[in-house]
Amino acid sequence: MLSKPLNARLAPLCAVALASLLSACSQSADALDGVTTSSVSSTRGYSMKDKECLARAMFFESHRSSREGLVAVGTVVMNRLDSGQYADTVCGVVGQKNQFAPGVLSRKMNSKALPDVMAAADSVLKGERHPQAQKAMFFHQAGLNFPYPNMHYVLQAGGNAFYEKRGRAERSANGIRPQSQLAAAGRKEGAGDRPQMVAVAKQPAPAAKAAEQIATVKTERETAPEQVVATSPVIETTVAPANTAMSYSVEPNTADAIGAMLLNQARPSPVE
Repeated sequence: MLSKPLNARLAPLCAVALASLLSACSQSADALDGVTTSSVSSTRGYSMKDKECLARAMFFESHRSSREGLVAVGTVVMNRLDSGQYADTVCGVVGQKNQFAPGVLSRKMNSKALPDVMAAADSVLKGERHPQAQKAMFFHQAGLNFPYPNMHYVLQAGGNAFYEKRGRAERSANGIRPQSQLAAAGRKEGAGDRPQMVAVAKQPAPAAKAAEQIATVKTERETAPEQVVATSPVIETTVAPANTAMSYSVEPNTADAIGAMLLNQARPSPVE
C-alpha cells in the first residue's frame, strides 16, 4: 500500500498544534472572640508547605493575639485560591508580588504566638472560615480611607478592615457598606451583639434528608410567615483629594497587604 505524502500526514498534527497555540493565546494571563466560625468542605489536599505559607500570611498580616483576625486573613487567602483569579496553590497566592507583606515567605517568624498561628492555619486548611469575611479577597489596615466607591466592607478584625469589590450593577442593586458602619452592623471585633454562626453540619443520608424536607414543609404550612422589613442600603460617597493619589502615608515595612501594594503602584486597579 502506498503511504500518504509527508505533507498530508503532517497536516493534522500542524492543525492540532495551531489550535493549541491559539487556545493558549486566548486565555487571560472552635470559637473566635465571641464568634463561632463556619466551615466548608473541600476536596483539595494540602501539604505542610501549604500550611506554612498560609501561616506566614496570617502571622505577618494580623495581630497575633486575635484568632478572629488570623482566621479572617486565612479566609481571604482561601477565597483567592478558590476564585480562579489568582494562583492555583496556597503558596502561589501568598507569594504573589505586592499582595501580602514584604518578605512574607522568607522572614523569620519569631513569636511565642507561633503555635497558635500554626494551629489556626491548620484549622483553615481543614475548612474553618470566618463567617463575616464572606467572599472578601481584600483587606487593608483598619482606619485607612480610600476614595474608591466599589469597596464594600464586611469585617474589621485583627487590625484589618476586610472588603469586597462590587461592580456598578451590584452597587446599584445592593449599595455598599462603608468602613465607618462596621461597628453599627456588628462586624467589628470587640463590638457587642456579635453574631453566632454555626458550623456546617455533615449532609444527612438521602432517606433522612427526605424526611427532614417533608417535616420542614409541614412546619412552614402550620406557621404564619414572619414579616421581613427591607432596609435601603446606605451608600457613602467619598471625594478623592485633588492633590494626592492616596489618603495616607506609611513605611513599606509596616504596611499591610493592600497598603504595601498601593505603595508600590501609582494607583490600585480602576473601579469596575
